[in-house]
Amino acid sequence: MDKKIKKIVLAYSGGLDTSIIIPWLKENYDDPEIIAVSGDVGQGTELDGLEEKAIKTGASKLYILDLKEKFVTDYVFPTLKAGAKYEDYLLGTAFARPIIAKAIVDIALKEGADAICHGCTGKGNDQVRFELTIKAFAPGMKIIAPWRIWNIKSREEEIEYAEAHNVPLKINRETNYSKDKNLWHLSHEGLDLEDPANEPQYEKKGFLEMGVSPIDAPNEPTYVTIDFEKGIPVSVDGEKLDPVSLVYKLNELGGKNGIGLLDIVENRLVGMKSRGVYETPGGAILYKAHEILETICLDRDTAHYKALVAQQFAEQVYFGKWFTPLREALSAFVDKTQENVTGTVKLKLYKGNIINAGVTSPYSLYNPEFATFDEDEVYNQKDSEGFINLFGLPLTVRAIMEKSLKK
Repeated sequence: MDKKIKKIVLAYSGGLDTSIIIPWLKENYDDPEIIAVSGDVGQGTELDGLEEKAIKTGASKLYILDLKEKFVTDYVFPTLKAGAKYEDYLLGTAFARPIIAKAIVDIALKEGADAICHGCTGKGNDQVRFELTIKAFAPGMKIIAPWRIWNIKSREEEIEYAEAHNVPLKINRETNYSKDKNLWHLSHEGLDLEDPANEPQYEKKGFLEMGVSPIDAPNEPTYVTIDFEKGIPVSVDGEKLDPVSLVYKLNELGGKNGIGLLDIVENRLVGMKSRGVYETPGGAILYKAHEILETICLDRDTAHYKALVAQQFAEQVYFGKWFTPLREALSAFVDKTQENVTGTVKLKLYKGNIINAGVTSPYSLYNPEFATFDEDEVYNQKDSEGFINLFGLPLTVRAIMEKSLKK
């Protein structure tokens, strides 16, 4: 261990990993000062009692930074506008990491820290997301990643270490899912979920935290309207809301109706497959509404090309490359496509389903006079014959060539 390290800034959530890291750092780095930093991106009650716990276990102080509004405005909404999904995953953990890591770097530079420490495992994506952000803003900063160097091999051993060092925990061996929560989503990994053959315990009390199973949702549908301005949601049911309140409102509506559950085996950046169960009630509603609005506001070529951009955008976010020239360039493209994505979407929420119940926009490219199957005076159906002849000309030429070779 580097004995020259006297001050360490720790990315601190108060969860199992970071709870035991404080005493571990004290033991292994010649009793350095530990400054804990928590970024509040909507973890809610997870932050309760965090300062007392951090100091009791050896930290000199704890910063709790309110990042919720910036998180939604500068990270969530740009990703929503892009329509970016990573293998159907709505990126709840992925785009929360860069804003937290950037805030931690700012504190580390302010405090004159010798190193930044995080509790990400050597198997996960988060280690990459944290460290790429650190490299982007503090390229010379030493990074300590205990999971890559300590002798602890499992969450079971972590619990044993915590008990031996009198570190208070909110979990036990029976409910020891690996979870990540913010105002956008909640993820569940580990325990019985590690076997893809096991059905998630959606109906078991306490498993879901942001909503209910579709089985337990109301038997009557809930209607909701969402207004967008240039691709950004601005109101729910006609009520203007700030970004954070808007997401919370849709979380409530979606959660009650069993919306936004996702069970997938995804391809991690480090190469392995991982099974996760996600709750993203408000996010699922927003993605669906935005997607519906774009169907009438984007021309065909832009919509099709934007789908390619969405996949690349999702990979940039998932792989921890938020602070890169490519991600910024993709966002610039997305912003251009959203100039006319303004309008109102009405949805019907029913037992886990999000059903399109109508969409309007002053910029709609849907013209019923052209689209109608009834009589119209704007479309000459005879024009299609010449169009098909030209569009199919390569096929005609090839067929003539193949026929000549058979003679």
